[in-house]
Amino acid sequence: MMEGLRDNDRSALTRSVAWGVMPDHLHWVMQLHQGTLGRCMQSLKSRVAIAVNAHSGEGRPVWQRGNYDHLIRNEEDVRQQSLYVMANPVRAGLVSRLGDYPFAWCRWPLE
Repeated sequence: MMEGLRDNDRSALTRSVAWGVMPDHLHWVMQLHQGTLGRCMQSLKSRVAIAVNAHSGEGRPVWQRGNYDHLIRNEEDVRQQSLYVMANPVRAGLVSRLGDYPFAWCRWPLE
């Protein structure tokens, strides 16, 4: 999953700001550089599903249909949403401190 997010950045489809891969969902704050959001999500979901199924040896669905998106309009909202993403593992009880979750990343240190 994390490699799929990085692949989208390397291919210049996106510029990730923060992401958190939770046990049953993904939070991703990013700037879309090319194409549509639908195409970007299709690309990510496809790459991740192929990798997961290759690893597991099964051909089961990996993703639920659809996704939720939120338009970020300014720098303050970018930081607020990034903090939300990074704090999600703490709220879920997966770690006790912000920044300790190994499956979350943010472009800058959060205060």
